[in-house]
Amino acid sequence: MKISRDHERTPEETPREPTDDAAVIETSGLTKAYGRVAALKSLDLRVEKNSIFGFLGPNGAGKTTTMKILLGLSRATSGSGAVFGKDIATEDFEIRRRVGYLAQDPRYYGHMTARETLRFAARFFYSGPEKAIESRVEESLALVGLSDRADRRIRGFSGGERQRLGLAQAQINAPELLILDEPAASLDPMGRRDVLEIMERLRDERNTTIFYSTHILDDVQRVSDSVAILQNGRLLAHAPIHELLSTDGSGAAVYEIHIGSSPEEALEAARNRIRSQNWISALEETPGPGGEKTWLVKTTDEAAAEENLLRLALEEKSIKILGFGRKRQSLEEAFFDLIEGGGDET
Repeated sequence: MKISRDHERTPEETPREPTDDAAVIETSGLTKAYGRVAALKSLDLRVEKNSIFGFLGPNGAGKTTTMKILLGLSRATSGSGAVFGKDIATEDFEIRRRVGYLAQDPRYYGHMTARETLRFAARFFYSGPEKAIESRVEESLALVGLSDRADRRIRGFSGGERQRLGLAQAQINAPELLILDEPAASLDPMGRRDVLEIMERLRDERNTTIFYSTHILDDVQRVSDSVAILQNGRLLAHAPIHELLSTDGSGAAVYEIHIGSSPEEALEAARNRIRSQNWISALEETPGPGGEKTWLVKTTDEAAAEENLLRLALEEKSIKILGFGRKRQSLEEAFFDLIEGGGDET
């Protein structure tokens, strides 16, 4: 990402415009078509400041297309978008000054060292005393844990070391927003852990907003504040991760009631009473050991369920309630519920 020499600055002069509670990224009806093929279909996104936002979907879902449009590297067919409140179609240069980007497969000159690579990248953004630029390079190397390998040639780097270098290069201009395309792809578990820790450090210590795509669901569940799930260019879900994991694929809240061995007549009466409520959409029963049962109850009204669901079950005095609470599923369960129920409409 090159910046005109007319806009050079020293590392200490990096602009930080006053910000309010507005979203860092916001799109409305963003659409991209290649001939008759729609790669992106009316995408509405909102990414809050100082968050880690996971952008999920199968290969070909439209994740990279979205990132390129946000960066001004591709133009939308229709719809609109803004980054830092600036229009992505007309103010893309101003946006790129404040954004760092890591491509899915970053390439380097193998004969250069990590220090030389970062020094080269820094000169596109900063002018002024060499000492200030070197200080920024050293700070970036330390951030990603490459200080002890700074003067090794990149051709000898492992995959994890290359990803660390990519993150260092992406944030060399102290960006307010990092856009990362599959930052932990093809890494072993230790490499993935290191990349995730760097992302958390950037959010927590630098107040950087991170928007990243990935297909590694465990990583998303560990570090993300919010997620969006895309399939065939269409948005299936967009929510804080804690909300997504406490609903089913249709968006309904699900509660679990664990029941000890109880008379069938009492169980039948309680099931009928619960199912008769207009805010209950389904009740499914799973048998357990020793006559125990688990009821999964879907509701369209969380407040009503919190206040009344357990009371309705306990009206039958002979029922033994062992546990009650909101069901939380894994991100993998939520993801496949949505993807498999998302259809193939165009």
